Amino acid sequence: MITNHTIETLMNRKSVRKYTDRKLSKDELEVIVRAGQQAAFASQLYSVLYSTEGPIAFHAPVWFVICVDAYKVERFMKLRGWDIVTNDLTLLLLGMQDAAYMAQNMIIAAESLGIGSCFLGAVSSSASRIKTLSERFELPNRVLPMVELVMGYPDEDFPTRPRYPLAFTLFENKYPELSDEEVKTAMKVMDDGYLEQEYYRKQNARIKAEDGRKDDYTFDNYSWTEHISRKWGQWVKSPNELLDTLKERGFSLFKDEE
Repeated sequence: MITNHTIETLMNRKSVRKYTDRKLSKDELEVIVRAGQQAAFASQLYSVLYSTEGPIAFHAPVWFVICVDAYKVERFMKLRGWDIVTNDLTLLLLGMQDAAYMAQNMIIAAESLGIGSCFLGAVSSSASRIKTLSERFELPNRVLPMVELVMGYPDEDFPTRPRYPLAFTLFENKYPELSDEEVKTAMKVMDDGYLEQEYYRKQNARIKAEDGRKDDYTFDNYSWTEHISRKWGQWVKSPNELLDTLKERGFSLFKDEE
């Protein structure tokens, strides 16, 4: 495969959940965020907040929250005599892209400096987490926490996790009609990739012990595809709480809310 330093950095990136006590310098923090700002954006509908005060997930030295931010654009539009007429659903979708692009650039910039990272997923689906972060960082109306991640110098070394085969990912000209056999082949790549890596079995046991969980499954009977199936087969059945929270944050997604 064609490669260079940038591609190697991307290919070697993985989620780190154990960090040394070494803190990031102000210069490191600023260059990581500055590199994040060079991502492609719709309208820079983002803001980045951070904290080094604990407790922080996985005992990492720094915690970032990247937000969808319609507040700032409204402020400068007002100074130019404009009001936003674009609907909030469009603004949210574009802002989500901006926040994700920002975060991705940040973790790759960090990776290139030898700094590990891990995304935290709760804010994407938890109304209570959105409220907690909004209060914690005193976010103004029209600012929505979207991506959480932690960073620090890794105190562990392990292989990258498996990914879908390209044949299950890259489609030319149209989306194919996937056969059950093709789906099963991709499932096997993911499940076998996890099961064969001793590191992930140990990591799972360590995280469960730290969280005080006593589950009756092991990596012998609980694969990656089973894990994902249980997530989306059980979680967040109704969007109502999230929609209510978005409205509280100033984003109205339905015509009758305007």
